[in-house]
Formats: sequence, C-alpha cells, structure tokens
Amino acid sequence: MNDAPETPVRPAPVSFVQALKFWLWLGCISFGGPAGQIALMHEELVLRRRWISEQRYLHALHYCMLLPGPEAQQLATYTGWLMHGTRGGIAAGALFVLPSLVLLIGLSWAYTVWGQHPWGQALLWSLKPAVTALVLQAVHRMAKRTLKAPWLWALAVASLMGTLWGLSFPWIILGAALCGDVMARHRPVAAASHGAGSTAPDAPAWLDDDTPQPGHTHYSPTRLVRALLLGVGLWAISLGGIALLLGTTHTLTQMGGFFTQAALLTFGGAYAVLPFVTQAAVTHFGWLTAPQMMDGLALGESTPGPLIIVVAFVGFIGGHSQALLGHPLLGGIAAACVVTWFTFLPSFVFILAGGPLVEATRQMPTLAGPLQAITAAVIGVVLHLAGVFAYASWWPQGWSQSPDFRAIALTAVAAWLLIGQQRSVMQVLGLCAGVGLVVRALT
Repeated sequence: MNDAPETPVRPAPVSFVQALKFWLWLGCISFGGPAGQIALMHEELVLRRRWISEQRYLHALHYCMLLPGPEAQQLATYTGWLMHGTRGGIAAGALFVLPSLVLLIGLSWAYTVWGQHPWGQALLWSLKPAVTALVLQAVHRMAKRTLKAPWLWALAVASLMGTLWGLSFPWIILGAALCGDVMARHRPVAAASHGAGSTAPDAPAWLDDDTPQPGHTHYSPTRLVRALLLGVGLWAISLGGIALLLGTTHTLTQMGGFFTQAALLTFGGAYAVLPFVTQAAVTHFGWLTAPQMMDGLALGESTPGPLIIVVAFVGFIGGHSQALLGHPLLGGIAAACVVTWFTFLPSFVFILAGGPLVEATRQMPTLAGPLQAITAAVIGVVLHLAGVFAYASWWPQGWSQSPDFRAIALTAVAAWLLIGQQRSVMQVLGLCAGVGLVVRALT
C-alpha cells in the first residue's frame, strides 16, 4: 500500500473568457487600496486559482513597483498580458478601472445634485475628517515601511520643508532619487514590502517557473518599437484630435495634457501625486475647490479600483461647472472620461511595451536605494497634503475664525480607528457619515 501523497495536478489552461470574468469580478470588489488589492490578487492568482507562480507574480510586482502609475492596476495588466497577450493585458487593466469609473461618475453626479442640500452638507462635513485621517494613515504606513534609517527620516523632513517652500514635486522626486542612488552605493537598502506573500505554494501553477515562455512574451526590438509607437500614437491622436476640434486652450485639452504629465509622476502611489493634482486643479486651473477635492477623495475611497481614479471626480466637477460641450452633465462625463484615459494610458504602454523585455531578462535592476528614497520623500509631500486637508476641515472659515472642534475630535477618532485599531476604510467612512447625520439631526 502506497501512502505517499499525490502529486498536485497542474491547473488546466485558462481561457480568455474565464479570465475576463475574473478581471471584471476583481474590478468590482477590489477595495482597500493598493496593498489590499495586491494581497487580494496574490491570494486569488497564486494561492487559490494557481494561474501564475509565486516567483512570476513577485517578478511582475517588482517591475510595477518601479514604474510611475497605479501599481495594482499595472500588476493586473501585466498578469493579463502574460496569460493572453495584448488583448489579455488591455482587458485586465481596463476592467480593473471601469467599474470604479462608472460608479464614481454616478457619485459625482449625485454630489452636484445633492451636495448643497443640508443633509448632503452634513454628510460631506463628516467625511472631511475621515479623509484627513486616511491621509495620515497613508503617512503612517509608508513611514513604518520605509523610514528605517536616519538619512531616510532626514529626506522625509527635507521633502516636507521643500514642499512648504514651494519646491515643485518633480524636483523633489528627482532629488530624492539621486540621493537614494548615492546612499545605496555606501550601504544596503531593504526593498519595501507591498503586502504580497513570499512563501511559494507547493502545488504547481498554470504559468509556473518552468513553463515554456509564451510566444508573445519573447523580446524583440521590433516588437518594442511597435508597441511604443502605438502607445505614443494613440496619445498624440487623442490629444491632438481634442485640440483640433476644441482648441488648444479648451479645458478638455488642458486636462489631457496635465493628466498625462501627472501620470508620469505618480511614483509612490496615488497619495504621492494627489498634492500635485490638488495644487494644479485647485490653484492653477480652478477646476474645483480644496473642499471639493476632499469630498472627491472621500468618494474615491468608497469605490473599488485604484485610488487615483479620484482624478475622474476632478474632471467631472471641472467639466460640470463649466458646462463643457453645452451641458453640465455631458461636460462632466466627457471630462471624467478624458481625464481617466490620459491618466491610465501610460500604464498600458509601460506594461505592453516593457513586459517582453522584463520577461526576457528575468532580472530586475538594483534600484532599491532610489525607490526607497523616493518613497521617503513622498512621505513629506503627503504629510503636507494632510496638513492642507486638516486646515480645510478644521478651519473652514480661515485662521481668523475659531476652529471646528467637532471636526478635530472626529479626525482624532477616525485616525485612532484606522491606525490604532486597524479598522477598514469602509467602516470608518460609515461611522463618520453616521456621526454627521446625527449631528445634523440634533442641530
């Protein structure tokens, strides 16, 4: 009698239709920010379904960590491309974003209709402290994971001071990267953890470490140039077409150009680029106000998908307020779609063009120093953003007026629940919303 354990069977190949259903499901339930989304994909793709091996998953994750843009969405795009080529990558990346875009457009419309109602105002008042607490939680998470050496603390402080002095975000990122490169030559720097597991399952995966490399993943210079030309061509045609139809000074043209720039600067996640977007959208372009930006972030936190999708709210409010294309609702929807397109297009280009090169090398460059230095600098920038949001929530009438002590207390409670008690974002948002409605009913 043979009592030896049976060898696990390799999963059957996954059809494109099966993958489509999974990516749509993922896009609808991927709450929890990038760390939660990456952990969820690891659980589903590596451990439960065994579509991809642990090492292939981490290999893709490390590449996405080095890119500007939403790393969880890029990881989904990379995995979809690995499984089913270009159509798989486009489907995975698009379905990761589309449910949250549709939902956020609906919430943005509701915001414009009922946002000024007394009960709507009470609800939004209660969400502003929650947003401030969420940004503080992001600072805490990044600091706990990244600031493991005195020079990283010094870099975070210098970044905060530079932001207060008006130094632009791209210069802060460039300076941090150079500093990290210098420091990495003198001492080792631990790579940041992004929440994925590190213990490979015993059972084989469909795309395992020893699986023959699929044909579409083979690198060739011709394929790289073709993918780059296609991506850049789509960007040029779409932005050029808007400019030709509406003019170079039209709001939609300005949005396309600005959010392309923002997409190329989103090292460190959505919270890293939010200060840049907030400053430009509020101060320079005037598409919305700082309180509206806080409301948008609260709505973005309540939807699945990448947090950077909050830019769709920025676009919707800007297009709605200016009644672009002759109608507020039509202008809002058009602006939200334009903003989303130019924000996420570079991510698809990075993955579909660079994926074959990464698969061919199977060796990631040693960029731990610059990557961690950039994250440290981002902490200072995000802490400044928390201060901006706190001011808007605690002193809504300006420094000359008394602070809103109820908002300060609610911010403290929300931060304690998020950081000290590890409560979920939805629980804290729900609690704060309930407090706002109770306060409204009692006053």
